[in-house]
Amino acid sequence: MKYLKTLFWFTIGIQSYVHAQVSDTIKKWTLESCFQYALVNNIDINTTRLSELSSAEDVRAAKGSRIPNLYGTLNNYFTNSKTDISGNGDFVGQVITAGNYSLNSSLLLWNGNYIGTNIHQKELVGKTFNLMVEQSKNNLVLQITQGYLSVLLAKENLIYVKDLVATSEIRLQQGRQLYDAGSTAKTNVLQLEAQLSSDQYLQIQTENTIRQSILFLKQILQLPTAVSFDTQTPNNLNNNSLAAPLVTVQNYALENFPEIKTGQFNKDISYLSIVKAKASFLPTVTVNALIETAYNDVLHHPINGNASYFTQTANNLYQQMGITISIPVFSNRINSTNLEKAKIGFRQADFNLTNTKLILSQQVELASLNAVNAKQAYAAANKQLIAVTESYRIMNEEYKLGGVNAFDLLQQKNQYIQAVQAFTQSKYTAILEQKIYDFYNGTKIQL
Repeated sequence: MKYLKTLFWFTIGIQSYVHAQVSDTIKKWTLESCFQYALVNNIDINTTRLSELSSAEDVRAAKGSRIPNLYGTLNNYFTNSKTDISGNGDFVGQVITAGNYSLNSSLLLWNGNYIGTNIHQKELVGKTFNLMVEQSKNNLVLQITQGYLSVLLAKENLIYVKDLVATSEIRLQQGRQLYDAGSTAKTNVLQLEAQLSSDQYLQIQTENTIRQSILFLKQILQLPTAVSFDTQTPNNLNNNSLAAPLVTVQNYALENFPEIKTGQFNKDISYLSIVKAKASFLPTVTVNALIETAYNDVLHHPINGNASYFTQTANNLYQQMGITISIPVFSNRINSTNLEKAKIGFRQADFNLTNTKLILSQQVELASLNAVNAKQAYAAANKQLIAVTESYRIMNEEYKLGGVNAFDLLQQKNQYIQAVQAFTQSKYTAILEQKIYDFYNGTKIQL
């Protein structure tokens, strides 16, 4: 209950915080604030939390089997009939009231430890739901990180594109001045105009990409459409962390990630199903107790009725207590079938755990490979950008001196644009892949 109260007030607090945040259209969301909102408000995670609460009730119900039950029964009825009281055929009408009152209780003393096994099994089921919540959180964190970096990538591309548009506008203005002075051909001016239009179109595409990326991130966060949302660009996005050895990261993931613990719990749950199935072959011992009394009276009769209510209920008081031993002799093979199915379920749970470990190890290995490849691609793209930038600078100087025409300059500019886009893409890919790999090693994702 303390956990539920803490979760409730934490949910209220974070919702109030986020409401204040999203209501302010100026303040932008950090990656951490995205995590905070999503981990509390995600529908799938909250649905799993409800399953966890339902499982806790199953545990309480299982523990209730250790205490006696108690049922009370109260019956009272009225009978209207004609009776020959004198025996001479003189029938008279009479109304009879009768009541029966009882308390019945039973307690299961022993059933092959089925109750204790069932309680333990229900507790493990509750733990698996908790681990499912943690696994969903991990997946959501990675999705948010990817979506957030996609927005940052598009925004950084827009910075370069706007610079290109500004440069093209200056080049076109210079070209028109040269044309007016008779120093260049009309063809060069038209080429510069075409390049400006191309850059402006590229800017529109990039702005559309930003809006689409923001929408995608909002959908991951499950934010309502009416909520104004934007991301905050961190001051520093350098990714200089050293990658841990693959074996180290794999061992950490196999020891700490929730899907592995869930698989182990599922295996334990399946084993307990075998224990419960074996208990069905054993006798059960139950103690029973009964207290009962009755009352009967004639409400309308020419002769005096029966004894008083309390006198009858006292005289008719009946108590019974005993022990019942139930021995399973033949169950049409139901018990044997249940046992064999439980054994099959245990083997399947063992296979599932092995497969989960294999998949997680492969995911870590792939993350390591992606991080290495992305880092190498980023280094290569950086070298390419340096070379192309210098070449583009020299080409601009030559164009000012009339050494090259507008066509050659625009060709070099296109190469520069491609190099910038490749560099920016590889930069954010390297950051994302390194963050994913470090996440498998237990490192919190931060920008």
